[in-house]
Parts: sequence; structure tokens; C-alpha cells
Amino acid sequence: MSDPQPPGPARYEPVSPHWFHRRAGARERWEPFSNQDSERLERARAAGKENEDVVVPTSGGRYDVHLKKRQRVAVYWEEEVSEVRRCTWFYKGDKDNKYIPYSEAFSEELEEAYMVAVTLDEWKKKLESPSREVIILHNPKLMVHYQPVAASDDWGSTPTEQGRPRTVKRGVENIAAEIPNGEPLQIDHLVFVVHGIGPACDIRFRSIVQCVNDFRAVSHSMLQAHFRKAQEQQQIGRVEFLPVNWHSALHSTGVDVDLERITLPSINRLRHFINDTILDVFFYNSSTYCQTIVDTVASEMNRLYELFLQRNPLFSGGVSIAGHSLGSLILFDLLTNQKADPEEDEHSEEGSRTASSSRGTEEVKDILQKLELSEYCDVFEKEKMDRQALFLCTEENLKEMGIPLGPRMKILHYISSKAETQDQSTAAPRTSGEQGAKPASPSQHDPDSTDDARNCQYRDVGLGQVSANYPQLNYKPTIFFAFGSPIGMFLTVRGVKRINPNYSLPTCKGFFNIFHPFDPVAYRIEPMIVPDLEFEPMLLPHHKGRKRMHLELKEGLTRMSVDLKNNLLGSLRVAWQSFTRAPLPAVEAGSADAEAEAEAEASAEQQQQPDTKPEETPPAVKEEATPINVGMLNGGNRIDYVLQEKPIESFNEYLFALQGHLCYWESEDTVLLVLKEIYQTQGITLDQPLPGSH
Repeated sequence: MSDPQPPGPARYEPVSPHWFHRRAGARERWEPFSNQDSERLERARAAGKENEDVVVPTSGGRYDVHLKKRQRVAVYWEEEVSEVRRCTWFYKGDKDNKYIPYSEAFSEELEEAYMVAVTLDEWKKKLESPSREVIILHNPKLMVHYQPVAASDDWGSTPTEQGRPRTVKRGVENIAAEIPNGEPLQIDHLVFVVHGIGPACDIRFRSIVQCVNDFRAVSHSMLQAHFRKAQEQQQIGRVEFLPVNWHSALHSTGVDVDLERITLPSINRLRHFINDTILDVFFYNSSTYCQTIVDTVASEMNRLYELFLQRNPLFSGGVSIAGHSLGSLILFDLLTNQKADPEEDEHSEEGSRTASSSRGTEEVKDILQKLELSEYCDVFEKEKMDRQALFLCTEENLKEMGIPLGPRMKILHYISSKAETQDQSTAAPRTSGEQGAKPASPSQHDPDSTDDARNCQYRDVGLGQVSANYPQLNYKPTIFFAFGSPIGMFLTVRGVKRINPNYSLPTCKGFFNIFHPFDPVAYRIEPMIVPDLEFEPMLLPHHKGRKRMHLELKEGLTRMSVDLKNNLLGSLRVAWQSFTRAPLPAVEAGSADAEAEAEAEASAEQQQQPDTKPEETPPAVKEEATPINVGMLNGGNRIDYVLQEKPIESFNEYLFALQGHLCYWESEDTVLLVLKEIYQTQGITLDQPLPGSH
């Protein structure tokens, strides 16, 4: 009887590669490309384009990979070039137990040795890496990397299997790597995000690029959770968020060198931190550096917009802008100085020139009659002087027109008195909601103008703005989102006490002011529009569809205390009535008992209906029941939105104040509101409306 034949060699299966990238300087921080991008890179390599200078767009088009150079380059912002690697074999690193890929060349050697071992069933293969480390293939499931205790010395000693062994894995599927699937190719909307003071944007001192990356990642998860139907029906793709950096341009002007000369040497770190962050607020209030900042922000957004259109020629969506902290104030000032429709304005000016001129002449006649100077009307008509020109006149101009000294003094006194009245009564441009007055430009005083506020030299709510030439954007933003914004405070400090309810940003019809309740930098906007009415901001719904538990508990306890108070007052009322009632004869005891029972029943019925009393209605219900008109700054919709604090934050407001100002980048509730409002402009709504949302 012959011996049984040994089983044949195992069948070799080629390894599936995956592409990774590593930031410069981060030796062991390799990050995987998404499955979508990795497959795209592998197809380009398989097509024989590896030897050509082929560029493959990745990460939603925000990075380009130069296949031949194995480099990953940022498209929209400046960033160090990252190394790219096609990975098949990995070993466990020293830090945080993450797997590190071997070089492509050595991975090919390992794969060849593995193929031979599997085919011939010959294991315990020993290989030496380029860094003289030893890798032993014991069996398909046990492969070990040995790092020598000491490097090779002058005596020529060879590497040994000493040192702490490291696990070796073949194929990305055998390591614990979180690999995203990829982003939808279709881009529905573009949002530019402007940072606040300093180079760091969150409590971990990360840059605006990293924070916007987080914001974008949260938006992808919110789309999958709340817009699943629209995604399945291929109605939507995604929203692209691009960062706008102005801090580096400001501090590259040489101002840091000037500050260094005058900075005291004590508390060195604190002083440099102040110079690098808090002083940005003072820079923005300087006409010299304010011009640099607004030029940088506007030109950068225009550059990004043009570059985005070049790379996405089929894009037909809208553009919105978002600003955090000081960045929101910069955007607000830019938007208030945009021209609504220059072509239409020029056309309307030409079409109505004759009518406005005749009306202005008539108004000048009225002024001259009021000053008892009617005999000079012909002189002003001959010079085509209207009201606006009259208020720009100087004594020299009037002298050239032949106006005698006495009438000149009367006219100049009238102009100066009206100018002073204008400065006092219109301390806030367009704040007189009753009169709809036109605000005065810094270079122009026209106190009696009754023109529509929209045609006011584009200086809406612009009193006190730093004197600068505000650039124009190449697009009209759909919505302006402000996160943790001090706009309200700056407007008040500038002298704007009220905002005209009819006012809206010239080129942007949507405006949302979003803030955390403990954010020390954030201020409200709505009380400046409706100062005579006290009301709460809109509470942002939780992204999971309910209020946070501690807020519900707080409201429940408040409602319970109101109920207890009402019950106690009802019982005391009955007791007092029975105590003060006069004594009745014994024969009337039956009727007295009946009355007492009737009163008790009435009291019980009253106690059983506590929710019908106005004082017991929760504030949120009141707010929803009575719509509040907050003007046209957001198209008639609410402007102020407050986030719900987390349970741990409610224990100490001061402790979490800084975190409250920096929480927006990873806030699901904030991101969901942004997505909801953006897609609402396209007629697409959430799968299920959140409670409390409008």
C-alpha cells in the first residue's frame, strides 16, 4: 500500500495594493487615500502612465498626485508636498501601534519571497531590509520584523534576530486602517471659509486648512444621515468648503519685525502670542493694515473661485461664504460695500437723470425760498445745481457763482447746521426704520435725502468702518454664515445703534449668526433690528432630532416647579376662603358641605389645566407661536441661532468659554444648519424635519 500523497502547494494570490501619503516631516504618519482615489491611481499606473508626468486629482480635486514623482500637491492653498507610496507590505511602528508601509522596492522583494514560500511550501524565509533589519516569514499568518539592538560595527557583525520583534502584515486588508470610500464627484455648492485672529483656529492650535477639513468631513456624515433620500435619488452630491487664509499675508508685510523691536523681553511667550493673535483686531482697525486684510480676503476668494471654475467647468451651483470670529466681521464689511448690480444701476441712473435733476432743482428752490433767497434760483438752475451738489458747495464755489457775502453766509450756515443734524440723528446709517433714511457716506452729507436706502453709495450700516477701498467680489454670495461673531459689538462701538428692518446686504440675501451660548466673543444681531422687543435666539435643533437630555431635564424641572406653585396657591386659596367664611347654622351644614365640594371640584379642575395658563408656556413655544419680524437682513427669516451646550459644559460656563468660541469646526448642529439652508435654496429638504427648525 503506497503512502498518501502530501497535499499540493497552496495557490498564490497576488496582493492588492493601496496608495498612501505622508506629510513632510511626519516619519511614521502615513494616511491612506480613499478607495476611490487609490483605484484611480492604480488604474493610471496600470495604463503605463507611471513614466509620464501624469497628474491625478484626488481628495475631491483639492490635491493633485504627480504619479512619476510620487508627490501629492495641494491645489488651492500652500502646503508642503507630501510623499506618495504604493503600499502592499506593512510593519507595526513604535508609536500608537500604527502600521507603517515598507518601501515599494522592498515590498516587491517581500512579495517575491512570499510567492516562492507559498508555491513551494518552504517557510522560515529570512530577508534583510535596506536598513539591515531582518524579516522572517515563519508561515502565512506569522511574519516578524526584528530590529537589531546595535548597528553594524567595524568588525562586520551581521544583523541578528535580537531586539523587540514587530508584526509584519501583507495587504491593507490585514491592518486596522480606516479607509474612506471617497467623496461624491458632483459638487452642488461652494463655501469659502475665512478664519479669525491668529494662525491657529481651534484649541489644538490647528490651521484653518485642518479645521475646514474637519468641517467638510462632518458635512459628509451629515449628508449621509439627513439627506439619504436625495443622495439615493442622485439629486445631490456634496458641498465643497475651501479655506481662505489672510493672516500669513498680513504678517509678511514686515510688521512683525517692527513689533519685535518694541516688544518688552519679559513674559516672552505671552507677548509673542498677543502679537501673533490679539493684535489682529487692532490691525483691522488701522486703515493701512485694514486695506491689506480686505484686499487679501477678497483677492483670495476671487482667485479660489476662478481656479475652482477652471477645475470644475461643469459647476453650476451657488457660492456662499462663512467667517469665524474676526473673519465674519471682515466679510460683513466687504458685503456691505458690494455693488448690487452695477450695470442695472448705471442704466437706471441714465434713464432717470432728467427726472432726478429736475427734482433736485426744485428742492434747491425750496431751500432758497426758505432762506428768502428766491432771487438766486436762476443762478443755481444755470449751474445745474441740485440738492446733493448744494451740500458739497464751499464758500469759494458760491463766490465764483456770484452770490454776495450775505446770502453766502446764510447758505453755508444752513449746510453746516444740516450736516451737524445728520451726524447726530443718523449715527447709525439706515437705522431709522420709520423714515427709511439714506445713510451718509463719509465723503458726502445729504441730510434731507429721501432716496431709497438701497442706492446709498453702497455704504450700508457702514458708519465707523475703517477708511478703505473695499474690493468687489466676482460672484454674488447666496448665504453669509457667521460663527462666533462680534459683528453686533463692532457695529455698536462704531455708533450703529439700530439697523433698518428693510436693510439687506446688497449682493447677499441670506445671513445667519450662529453662536455657542458660552462664546465670549459672540454677540447678537436681532436686538439691533427689533430693540423694543425682548426675545430669545432660535435654539439650534440637535442633529439627532431632539434637545440634549440636560436641557430637557431643566425644562421639565421648570415646568414641574410652576405646576407645584400653582397647586400650592390653589390649595391656600381654598383654605383661606374656608377660614374667612362666617359660621353657619347646623341646619345649613348640608348646603355648606355641598358648596365646599363644588369649590374643591372647581379648584381641582383648575389645577388639572395648568398648561392653559400663559405663564406656563415654555419660552420656545411662545417663540414659535408668535412669529417675530426681524427685518430683511435674512430675507425675513430669523438671524440669531444658538447652539445647545453639552451636559459637561453646563457645569461651569467660564471653564468652557474658550472651547465655546472654538467649537464650530466639529459641531454637527452647526454643519447641519449650513447644509439645510444651502440645499433649501435648491428645493431639497431634510429626510425628516428636525423639531424647532423653520
